[in-house]
Amino acid sequence: MMDHKEARLHGDTSFISRYQAHLGEFVYGGIDGSVTTFAVVAGAVGASLDSSVILILGFANLLADGFSMSVGAYLSAKSQHDNFEKHKRIEYWEVDHIPETEREEIREIYRSKGFQGELLEQVVSVITADRDRWVDVMMKEELAMMKEDHSPFVVGAVTYSAFLLVGFVPLSLYLWDFVFGFGGDPFVATSLLTALAFVVIGWLKAYVTESPHWKAILETLILGVIAASLAYLVGDVLEKVFVGS
Repeated sequence: MMDHKEARLHGDTSFISRYQAHLGEFVYGGIDGSVTTFAVVAGAVGASLDSSVILILGFANLLADGFSMSVGAYLSAKSQHDNFEKHKRIEYWEVDHIPETEREEIREIYRSKGFQGELLEQVVSVITADRDRWVDVMMKEELAMMKEDHSPFVVGAVTYSAFLLVGFVPLSLYLWDFVFGFGGDPFVATSLLTALAFVVIGWLKAYVTESPHWKAILETLILGVIAASLAYLVGDVLEKVFVGS
């Protein structure tokens, strides 16, 4: 029987595993969306720009930069898929045209794993008896290549969705301020709300990187603070140089 701690960890992992297929794309899309959009907001605030201008710059970044990132994720996933299929075709050709060479490669692979004598020959015989299994072993053991089941289109779509969803957080209060009025400067409240988004996305990042939650959250927070601080400083300096003068 599992103790309380083991049960809690098992339940936590089971919950995350339901969504882990594309968790990496969601996390990194969300990090990039929140960090870059908040940096745009901070830079605009540093330059003393109006809320309407902040919204224009923010949404332009959100839509265009998010699309650019999703295209990059799609092309990267498609490139990996195409590269795998290319090498798989090569392995099928080699199995069909130079089977003895490929059979010897299987023998060497499993000899290096400690198989010897009759047992080694049985392993080689079983693997090479099935063409698909033979190629699958060669792909994994010789080329160290594993097939990615994720659709490149879905990878791009998840990345873009996460970028938009989490990246909207730094703009939400400015949109509220523009439509309904906020009753003050929304930047402090926006900073706190964005920090909360960093905490959530950092918590999820821990499952992707398999690192402690506190470390993943702290890294995400520090990244966001540095980016926003630099953007705010640049906006403030440029506003003084070009407007203040």
